[in-house]
Amino acid sequence: MDRMGKIIFYEDRNFQGRCFECSSDCPELSSHFSRCNSIRVESGAWVLYERPNYMGSQYVLTRGEYPEYQRWMGYNDTVRSCRIIRHMSGSHRMRVFERPDFLGQTMEFSDDCTSLMDRFHFREVHSCKVMDGAWVFFEQANYRGRQYLLERGEYRRFSEWGAMHPTVGSIRRVQEY
Repeated sequence: MDRMGKIIFYEDRNFQGRCFECSSDCPELSSHFSRCNSIRVESGAWVLYERPNYMGSQYVLTRGEYPEYQRWMGYNDTVRSCRIIRHMSGSHRMRVFERPDFLGQTMEFSDDCTSLMDRFHFREVHSCKVMDGAWVFFEQANYRGRQYLLERGEYRRFSEWGAMHPTVGSIRRVQEY
């Protein structure tokens, strides 16, 4: 299903300075603004990337106001591409595996998890199957650290969701509010 959305990027904090409005995927944003210090998500859920062509650090944003880049857990004011999250649904279901190629111990999720270590006594996820909804893996517990968006589909190894290593500290569903 193709989803509609609207996001507005501002060069300065608190929605000041030059702005750019976007309602579809954009593989290259640097021609529209040089830096991004605040964002308004008017509709939809979005994933922002630090580099062009949907590469580099990812930041998942849902409807709301982000008056400075720290509010979306950005490391700096660099946003170079974005896309709307399409595979959202009311229900969420995902299975994670401790080994590549869907092997080893497995757990199924239908809700957020603030700490994989506290709940399941391990922090490495090597493969994953997303049956319903869209999810975000965070490197650290309590939804901190690098973020990785996982939409419906199969991920045979952590590199397929863009991670450099298999550490997952927490998991959150992407929900449109």
